[in-house]
Amino acid sequence: MTTRPGPRQRLLDAARDLTYAQGVHVGVDAILKEADVARRSLYQHFGGKDGLIAEVLRTHSGEARYREVMDAAGDEPRLRVLAVFDELEKITTRPSFRGCRYTSADLALADPGHPAHTEIRAYKDGLHRLFAAELTRHGHPDPDFGADQLLVLIDGVLAHAVTRPDAHPALAARATAEFIMDRSSRT
Repeated sequence: MTTRPGPRQRLLDAARDLTYAQGVHVGVDAILKEADVARRSLYQHFGGKDGLIAEVLRTHSGEARYREVMDAAGDEPRLRVLAVFDELEKITTRPSFRGCRYTSADLALADPGHPAHTEIRAYKDGLHRLFAAELTRHGHPDPDFGADQLLVLIDGVLAHAVTRPDAHPALAARATAEFIMDRSSRT
């Protein structure tokens, strides 16, 4: 017998799905209906919609997914990084792909004080550290700059694939990522 998740988890699940499909401006009533909870639960657990959105971003496993893909590729840093672009090709060609939830939220939330911005920055900083560490292991001469380059490529793939999915931007970006990775072997 499966136990139904509690109201907090149902709110997180509903908000995670609806904000990805419809954006962070999805109505509270839609989230409450999908979660099958009373409005009071939203305020008890998250203090309101802003807190719920921030918690969805904090608890989403985006960075963990990058790590899983890299770990599945083995120990060689070059292959680990390139595996990310192979996975992005799979993700961005799915019919349900709607772009990067973090970038979408950052652009949609004009209030610089919104708590989601802190979570978005933490996520992006975590990805930077992840790629800088791989580039360091690879012997890249400037791993922080190389990580910035890789993140620009990833953000570009995730944005471009929304507007031109048939262009396969992850494949184009992978070729550029190879150039970034190969930089360490020529210096």
